Amino acid sequence: MTAGPNWKGRALLAVMALAPLGLSACGRGEGDAQAQPAADVEAARAVRVARVETRPLGGGLSVSGVLVAREEAAVGTEIAGYRIARVLADEGQYVQQGQTLAVLDPTLINADVSTQQAQVTRAQAAVAQAQAALQQAQVQAAQAAGEAARVAGLDGQGVLSQEAIDARRSAAASARAAVGSARAAVNAARADASAARAQLSQVQTRRSRTSIAAPVAGRILERTARPGDIATVGAPLFRIARAGLVELDAEVPEALLPRVRPGDAAQVSLPGGGTITGSVRYLDPTIDPQTRLGRARIALPAREDLRPGGFAQATLTGVSRPVKAVPEAAVRFTAEGASVYVVGAQDRRVRSLPVRTGARGGGYVELLTGPPEGAMVILGGSAFVLEGDTVRPQLIAGPAAGTVAQGPAQAQPTGVQRSAATGAQAQGRPAQNQARSGGGAAQ
Repeated sequence: MTAGPNWKGRALLAVMALAPLGLSACGRGEGDAQAQPAADVEAARAVRVARVETRPLGGGLSVSGVLVAREEAAVGTEIAGYRIARVLADEGQYVQQGQTLAVLDPTLINADVSTQQAQVTRAQAAVAQAQAALQQAQVQAAQAAGEAARVAGLDGQGVLSQEAIDARRSAAASARAAVGSARAAVNAARADASAARAQLSQVQTRRSRTSIAAPVAGRILERTARPGDIATVGAPLFRIARAGLVELDAEVPEALLPRVRPGDAAQVSLPGGGTITGSVRYLDPTIDPQTRLGRARIALPAREDLRPGGFAQATLTGVSRPVKAVPEAAVRFTAEGASVYVVGAQDRRVRSLPVRTGARGGGYVELLTGPPEGAMVILGGSAFVLEGDTVRPQLIAGPAAGTVAQGPAQAQPTGVQRSAATGAQAQGRPAQNQARSGGGAAQ
């Protein structure tokens, strides 16, 4: 079919009608180009952030060590050479002070007691004999003194010869000397009797030691006594934990010892899964020169499941000091080490900074090196945030900042996640701009 004479006119009219639409579309394209930065800001991902702050970091100081008896008593025998006849207590048993633990065979020592009793009897008889001799000597001395008194003043009168007078005086002197000798014999006999009685008492004391008693009340940790063994001095037969008290002998690094004080509370975890509360009782004043470790004794309540020699861990909850810290959820761990995502205060752009962490406690971790105080760090969810991204920070303050959990899988995005995030960011903004341009054209 051939065109009519008005074909060219109708075509010209159509071109003129479409020209304003094209100019309008060009004008709208320039406006969208100017609005692009505002659209990027609106499309930025909202992230939760917290500030680096100086705060008291309580607790979190973990130590470990071996359970030991708070005070240990070694029980042995004071006499040697006697056979153990009976053992009346066993390991793990609680005993009272003075309770009999073992008995030695008293046969030999009973014979010694009988012998010493005979010696005491003989000595007492010797004392009686010496006393009788003393009495006789005293009588004779009295008679001789009377005879000498009767011849007093008769010298040179011729009544008695001078020889008889001198004989009576000499007899009186001899009688007095005999009394002194008899008295000395009595004293010697009494001394022998005292020695015999002392030896008897010693043997009787040794016989009483054949019954081995507990010096303190507590729990028996070890028993080496066996019926039939010959007891020896210096070899302990039993070991007793006084009052059954057991405590943790914990090892503490030298650098952390100044943070520990007697009386600090501690939560002790037992190998069996239980947890008990104790307190620091004592700090060893010395440091091991080889390991550079100090020791702290943590007192624990008396319990059946506390066994000396076992291993236990403790967290000192009473330790507190001000440190530069961030919530644990802000720290990322990768193959390169620990780091945090810091949000710029002006441009709101994300950059990664390496950090070196210290103690932990209460959901916070100490930063030994890293961003300065007041910097904003991203909490969790950082797997989909890349360095250089612009974000919209939402500040989280207080304990809620430390409650956001960040698992190890979220610490560093994989290559697939990184590509997906990059693709989403590369495609999301043009798509949004295209939607806006389309909307403007539709209008």
